[in-house]
Amino acid sequence: MIQLSRWKVILVVASAILGCLLAFPNLLSSAQREALPGWLPKNALNLGLDLQGGSYLLLEVDVPAMREKRVTNLIEDVRVTLNGEGIATNGFQREAGGVIVTLANPGQQTAAFDALRQLAGAAGPSGQVERTATRVGGDRIRFAYTDTALAGMGATAVDQSIEVVRRRIDSLGTREPSITRQGADRIVVQAPGESDPRKLEEVIGQTAQLTFQMVDSENSVTDAMAGRVPPDAELLVDEQGTPYLVKKRVLVSGENLTRAGVGADQSGRPAIDFRFDAAGARRFGEATAANLGKPFAIILDGKVISAPTIQSAITTGSGQITGSFSIQEAATLVNLLNGGALPAPLNVEERRTVTAELGADAVAAGALSTAVGFAIIVVFMILAYGFLFGGVSVIGLVLNGVLIVAAMSLTQATLTLPGIAGLILTFAVAVDANVLIYERMRDEARSGRSVIASMDAGFSKAWGTILDANVTTLVAAAIMFVFGAGPVRGFAWTLSIGVFTSVFSSVLVAQVLLAYWLKTAKPKKLPIAE
Repeated sequence: MIQLSRWKVILVVASAILGCLLAFPNLLSSAQREALPGWLPKNALNLGLDLQGGSYLLLEVDVPAMREKRVTNLIEDVRVTLNGEGIATNGFQREAGGVIVTLANPGQQTAAFDALRQLAGAAGPSGQVERTATRVGGDRIRFAYTDTALAGMGATAVDQSIEVVRRRIDSLGTREPSITRQGADRIVVQAPGESDPRKLEEVIGQTAQLTFQMVDSENSVTDAMAGRVPPDAELLVDEQGTPYLVKKRVLVSGENLTRAGVGADQSGRPAIDFRFDAAGARRFGEATAANLGKPFAIILDGKVISAPTIQSAITTGSGQITGSFSIQEAATLVNLLNGGALPAPLNVEERRTVTAELGADAVAAGALSTAVGFAIIVVFMILAYGFLFGGVSVIGLVLNGVLIVAAMSLTQATLTLPGIAGLILTFAVAVDANVLIYERMRDEARSGRSVIASMDAGFSKAWGTILDANVTTLVAAAIMFVFGAGPVRGFAWTLSIGVFTSVFSSVLVAQVLLAYWLKTAKPKKLPIAE
């Protein structure tokens, strides 16, 4: 194993050059990195929240509110479906997952049951339906979500919310945000470099639920304000406080929105251009064709943005939202709409701000601890194994550090304060491999074996122990990475990278350097055997 083969030399030299190129941008400022030639790497380490400073939010997905909204939409679908079939009803009794409809004419139960069963739709990809219709007595029908659908709403809402939050934070220009799930219905957001948590909270927390609903022209707004709101309508206001009575049934929602952009209306004022997908365009076209001359409301997060009158059927799938927007307000709304609508409201459970000064202190403390740990290891190795063998270990240690920084810069991993601890631990693990090799060489030399035989035995016989120790460390790091979150994963990632680089630097680099020394010096005795 101590042979100076060409491929080993090429691999070590190439790794050292590549590592230096990838790690070099970390020594430059952002302006200097941008000025580098295009063929040079420009990625630097991303510092975590505890090192760079930023904002921390703990959000709770309001799953019960989402279920309430889904049930409300279900009730309105039932109401519209039965009215369209000419089936009269005496009342709607709301339940946790659906509604029980009491029919005015029990003889129409079969027709109502067939209509609602058709409304439930076909089974989904999993082979199960989300909604079911059930006969209750002779004049009632229960239409509700299945228990499986209700149970799955929470997990689906959290997953969708994480993706929406990620897109919204990306629109702010925040680099490497950490967005992780905590428990059943909570989300942890860490945004390094974002110094304004209120702005972050404002952008994240808005549901950005865009809906198109018909204005109720048949009933009086005055009566609704007096408390006499029809069961199929709701009272909403616009930004100026003007009340509107709108139908609860949603014609088209933001889920069908494919693109939004800032435009201008006929007067040159800021407006929002939008486009629906194929399904949304079809539903929007059918709704406008069936309600010519009637007003419809464009609603964002429960507030009426505008309520224009339908002049003609809009079948192109595109349109424009006008209102009293400033350019900044229009741009913010466009970012929210393009990011997608949150499936459920997000409640802020905890907020924290890490200042840049505190982050700089953490960086300084981490750098100092790394330097002290490195110095102690260097002194120990030189005192224990001399300048030749100890110096080889130090060279491998330096290359190990360069390769770790290069790997983290290449993968754009985020370095946290626990990650610095992992870096220091990696140095110790790397030296531990050299200690195993050197002690084995010393034992072989003291037993009377030649220099080359002792060195070869040191590498070959210590390799099994080195492999076992590093595989064990790698397994522990993998467990922490899979089941941990935030700083724990940062520690695990740094440690995992260090496992591979330390084995490379402590074994292969030492082999090449010591083999070169053996070839040129041709020693009669092993220096560390004395």
